[in-house]
Amino acid sequence: MRRTIRNAVFLAALMFVPLFTFAQNVNERRALLEKELASVEAQIAEQQAILNARAQESVSLERDVAILNATIAKAKLSIKARSLEIERLGKESGEKQVVIEKLGNKIGREKESLGELLRKTEKTESVSLPEIMLGGKNFSEFFQDIDQYQVIKAALRSSYLTLDTDKKETEVERVALENRRTEETQLRQLQELEKKKVETQQAEKARILKISKGLEAEYQKIIKVKQLSAAQIRAELFTLRGSAAIPFGKALELTTAAGKRTGVRPALILGIIAEESNLGENIGKGSWRVDMKAPRDTEPFLDITRRLGLDPDKMPVSKKPWYGYGGAMGPAQFIPSTWVLYEERIAKATGHNPPNPWEAGDAIMASAILLMDNGADKGTLAAERLAALRYLAGWTNASKKAYAFYGDDVMELAAKYQKQIDILQGS
Repeated sequence: MRRTIRNAVFLAALMFVPLFTFAQNVNERRALLEKELASVEAQIAEQQAILNARAQESVSLERDVAILNATIAKAKLSIKARSLEIERLGKESGEKQVVIEKLGNKIGREKESLGELLRKTEKTESVSLPEIMLGGKNFSEFFQDIDQYQVIKAALRSSYLTLDTDKKETEVERVALENRRTEETQLRQLQELEKKKVETQQAEKARILKISKGLEAEYQKIIKVKQLSAAQIRAELFTLRGSAAIPFGKALELTTAAGKRTGVRPALILGIIAEESNLGENIGKGSWRVDMKAPRDTEPFLDITRRLGLDPDKMPVSKKPWYGYGGAMGPAQFIPSTWVLYEERIAKATGHNPPNPWEAGDAIMASAILLMDNGADKGTLAAERLAALRYLAGWTNASKKAYAFYGDDVMELAAKYQKQIDILQGS
């Protein structure tokens, strides 16, 4: 029994061995990543300041090339920052996993020790007085062992409870970090879009410099040629995902009606619809049988198509990426479980009951209602940008820097469409 107690004391003492010495180089790498990320974010802010300043200047070759340079630089820095954030979160998550494993092993050892002590307890409690006397032990020795044993047993129980709590808490932290890492990884779709945008801007810069030959007078001629007439703007096709493109004039008519109903600026609604259309090759190429989360989205999807008299196997939905799920429907890219929450309000606003997520007017009204719920009806640029981010990422993630590109892109598109609206309205 004394040997068992000594073993228990030794195991209990292991509690005080540092568990985090292994993480020293991990912590150093994480600190470097955080420092590098802070530096990249500072550079992004510098490029944004350049963009803000240049946007106030009159149109010129030098100004527009500088804006393209700053936009390209900012986009590249955003891509780098997002990659650093993914790596940093990955390091933290890996560190937590090692801690959890070490705590689990320690708890296992303590459980074995407690089990042995409990077995000794049962054996001791079943010993009769004659057995004690025949065993050659006096009463004082026997009760001294019992006292020591009870103290150690209590200590080990306390140790086990503490370690079990630590393990659970660390597991919660690890899951939270893993979720954040997954969330950052999901942004690779946006990252790919941003890379494509950089390539487009680089090509535009090269084109401008080539046809203007670097001369301001030549560039001003190009600008005049590029200015579209009202008739051209109305006839220009507005791309919609999951349904046929419509003339810009029709799109403006629908967004204007939605804007009057919700207080959301039509140009912002157009920006959201256009951005959702740009978001990927996965949109419209999926199957509800493969890409939707069951039963959360498959059941409402079947109900939606049934009530609309549509064949579910023929309706376009987004294909799931390598992470998460797909199944988003139509121009507004609502998932079925979200669409059914908005159906009654969409039907009341459009008069279509049930509303159709693949129909342009219903989809545009759905986008406007969601943007209103997200605060876009306040009318400020900051409120509109935040509402756009909430449209993509929800309220919790909207303020995270990793999503900034989406908000910036929507606002850039909104500014583009506002100019076209102003031409159509003669302002």
